[in-house]
Amino acid sequence: MSPLRTAVIGFGTAGRVFHSPFIAADPDYTLHAVMTSRRDEVRARYPEALVVDSADALLDQGLDLVIIGSPPATHAELADRFLDAGVAVVVDKPFTVTSGEGRALVEKADRLSVPLTVFQNRRWDGDFRTLQRLLAEKALGDVWRFESRFEWWKPDRGSSWKTSTPVTEGGGILYDLGTHVIDQAVRLFGTAVPVYQEVAGRRSLGGDDAFVVLEHESGVRSHLWMNGLAAQVGPRFRVLGSQAGFTKHGLDPQEAALRAGARPTDQDFGHEPASAWGRVGIDGATRAVPTEAGRYAEFYVLLARALRSGDPMPVDPRDSVRVVELVERILAAA
Repeated sequence: MSPLRTAVIGFGTAGRVFHSPFIAADPDYTLHAVMTSRRDEVRARYPEALVVDSADALLDQGLDLVIIGSPPATHAELADRFLDAGVAVVVDKPFTVTSGEGRALVEKADRLSVPLTVFQNRRWDGDFRTLQRLLAEKALGDVWRFESRFEWWKPDRGSSWKTSTPVTEGGGILYDLGTHVIDQAVRLFGTAVPVYQEVAGRRSLGGDDAFVVLEHESGVRSHLWMNGLAAQVGPRFRVLGSQAGFTKHGLDPQEAALRAGARPTDQDFGHEPASAWGRVGIDGATRAVPTEAGRYAEFYVLLARALRSGDPMPVDPRDSVRVVELVERILAAA
């Protein structure tokens, strides 16, 4: 089959780091066009890609797929336009600023029979995949508390849309990191409601320090931290169960590797050294657990199968609507 003609909208972190490298490395796709003002950078990396400055210029390119990696406030309008044009759509997280916008897009995609999905790439983090395996093996017994932290120390981020965008336009740490950690918690432990929340804006207009407690119908409580100003970071995961616990430090290595110029096809891409593995057991009797390889590329493998053969989409956009609903509830209460 011919490669899927793909366009990427935006060449910031989303387009440059998380999308274009995987499209360029996967023979099921061709990076046909990029919409950005960073013309020289795109041409240096992908000389065969067309560079355009507007969505209008993409609509007559005979695209099979468009990936929307622009700021959140643009997601709903752009997705709506390409669904109308019959082009399959991937939207980077957060799916939309409001759950109403997200539901409208899902309904339109269903009505028009045009594929729509959301890039919840942290479902393919190696540490998350490892935790999924441990839970499937019942290695912890009955889980009652899930702790998840996405923290770093970036006191001098400078001026960008991420620091200057209000929450009404999808700014702030809950729309950024929160849509990852909330999605992971719900993915692991099912439907939940927020029962406690703290949101503080220290350097970012939309908030850069948040703590949320979710209560799942399964009985598990999730304690979720998101902080861009953590001078000392906590464990990425700490999970407590009736038979054992699991603690894992450090972030999945894929993003850092991509930023440093690594390619998804590199032999060791997504692998962690043994020194970074988590530990399972009880204090005084724990063992190291090898971290599963991170596989962001799997999202696009599954997407190609869905577009070519009608397999399920890699992420059901309804899942992402529910995540935005939780973010809305948390912000309203905070």
